[in-house]
Amino acid sequence: MERPVPELPSPPPSEAREIFAIPQFRWLTASNAAFFLAMGSQGVVRPYLAYHFTKDTFLLGVVTFAVALPMLLLGPFGGYAADRFDRRLIILTAQAVALLGELVTFGLLWTDRLQFWHLVATASVMGCVFPFLMPARQSVVANLVGRRLLGRSIAITTTLINLTRVVGPALPGFLIEQLGVKWAYLLGVLLYVVAFACGLRLDAAPPPAQAQRAGVVERVMEGVRYVRGDRVIFMLLIFGLVPMFLVMPFQTLLVVFAEDIWHEGPRGLSQLSVAMGLGGIVGSIVVARWTHTSGRARWMLASMLAFGALLIGFSYSPWFLAAIPLIFLANAFASWFGTLNNTAIQLLIPDAMRGRVSSFLMMSFSLPMVGSLVIGGAAKALGAPLAVSMFAALAMVAAVAFYYGSEALRGLDARMERDAAR
Repeated sequence: MERPVPELPSPPPSEAREIFAIPQFRWLTASNAAFFLAMGSQGVVRPYLAYHFTKDTFLLGVVTFAVALPMLLLGPFGGYAADRFDRRLIILTAQAVALLGELVTFGLLWTDRLQFWHLVATASVMGCVFPFLMPARQSVVANLVGRRLLGRSIAITTTLINLTRVVGPALPGFLIEQLGVKWAYLLGVLLYVVAFACGLRLDAAPPPAQAQRAGVVERVMEGVRYVRGDRVIFMLLIFGLVPMFLVMPFQTLLVVFAEDIWHEGPRGLSQLSVAMGLGGIVGSIVVARWTHTSGRARWMLASMLAFGALLIGFSYSPWFLAAIPLIFLANAFASWFGTLNNTAIQLLIPDAMRGRVSSFLMMSFSLPMVGSLVIGGAAKALGAPLAVSMFAALAMVAAVAFYYGSEALRGLDARMERDAAR
């Protein structure tokens, strides 16, 4: 018999105060904030440049795919590095490489030499950096706060990332309109500088004491065997990744909706991006207030179904003003789904495996980018509204199939209760 859906309890405010009382967590949070603000800003500027160079939705997807391919190929090695080497050193090295790539691109843009292939090359650099940066960032949280506060810390970090998705895209849209795209790109470069400077204040974050000096391939395969052998972890990863592959690539086409469907230009693109970010904040705040409540898998299914339905409504909205609340609500449910999924995985895995399993979670960033190539091609052939709504419907079907086809997924609450009792 299905258990009744519980009410959402208020969070213990003392936990948040305890987390932010840790100076190193504050520096990590500041570095994360600046880095994801920069990503949010460039997430508006780079597609704007690419679309205005080409006016081709498929080539718009190529830029995003250039990020995704190295992320997929290098992801397991980034997880190995986070479990084997100093996590602070990994963060600083990755941020330095990202900053260098952005500086080169900005120099080409400022001197009017930037071409479409330069955007693809810069995107590839970011794709090589991200697989090392994100597992190290996620793993270092456990170093700083410990397992007791880990779930709450993940929810707080997710809320912060979604907040940057509000502020990050808002400023470049204004700057493009008022000062030009060069100044908007400069904003992102300066934010990457701030992220690197804050990262310098972090202390050394060594890997777990039980980390072994085994070879790279052996350690990577150990992570693969662990995921394959733990049915709940495996199904959580697949359940989280497949719908994201099908539906989240719609973000690549926001510029098409803003420019060609509703004719709102850069300001419209910025407003849509801000609405998405605000929705993400709402979704992650709900999880931050609800990290210990049962019914996680059912809520993940419900949130994915709501996301897909709202996205279909967004795709066919005849009015721009109606599209804004639809995309806000859609991304609130997407964030709810993603944060529940990520938090459950992080609470179940042992620290010695955290980096390598986090590298599989990296696929939640890269698969939507791979899907952007597919949805870009579909939008070119069918139009953006039909392409987005078609993939949203497929994601809803996939979510239902995974939930009702996996006994391990439906038994998530029981597994988490057993692990908590140990």
